Amino acid sequence: MSEPRTIHIGHSPDPDDAFMFHALTTGVLDTPGFRFQHVLLDIESLNHAALQRTYEVSAISIHSYPDVAADYALMNCGASMGEGYGPMVVARPGTPTDSARNSSIAIPGLKTSAHLALKLAWGEVEVTEVPFDEIIPRVKDGEFDSGVIIHEGQLTYAEHGLECLLDLGIWWQQRTSGLPLPLGGNIIRRDLGVELMERITSWVAQSIEHSLAYPDEALEFARQWGRGIDEQTNSRFVQMYVNQRTLDYGPDGRESVRRFLREGQKAGMVDEEFATDDIVFMGAQMIESE
Repeated sequence: MSEPRTIHIGHSPDPDDAFMFHALTTGVLDTPGFRFQHVLLDIESLNHAALQRTYEVSAISIHSYPDVAADYALMNCGASMGEGYGPMVVARPGTPTDSARNSSIAIPGLKTSAHLALKLAWGEVEVTEVPFDEIIPRVKDGEFDSGVIIHEGQLTYAEHGLECLLDLGIWWQQRTSGLPLPLGGNIIRRDLGVELMERITSWVAQSIEHSLAYPDEALEFARQWGRGIDEQTNSRFVQMYVNQRTLDYGPDGRESVRRFLREGQKAGMVDEEFATDDIVFMGAQMIESE
């Protein structure tokens, strides 16, 4: 019997991603002829790795997807969408918004969706790339007047004595009359061939379905990547970003991705030659035909 083929899944070391891929990477799902190995990197590192076609499957910032669309398709499952919440600009109490806007803002990466959303909301501001898990302490210590936080920092920033100047998920929802803010997605490499791409996409969707059906088991697994947050915060964070929207962007979610990237093109932050209307969400056809 031949050895199963290993498919590498690059994802962030976060509870929501671990929750999503629990069944797939721990052998709970039957995937004949294949095994799945997760590779943990921060999202900006994954954005750069995708440029090198490093992993067969990977999380990616929606902002970064046009740069790799020739080599990867966007899965219809695995989305991280902010439903009236999202990355936040945080600062020490009493910091005027104008002061934050006129000084360098700590961001988790130039190709992150958080950066694109910030620029769409506040225009041409100065930014400095900082590892996402260092932004809160470096704002707290006064190195930066403000920073854009992602991941569980959206739930814990107040515990560090910071306040929110702008929730980019709320801003986008108001700007678009209710659309969710596209943050991250899953991509799959095109050189696998359409048949295998569809099969793996189906397995990823089944993994998400399993975790949603058996959340206690998946949450216990996901706690390993909680960076010290308590069980209640871990559960709340996972529920924010793994839900029915993660199984299927939905028509409005897919439209929001296209609109987010079109606005990025107008702002000069996304390749203007990229055809947003031509994005095909791998697996969406199967859902729409049911």
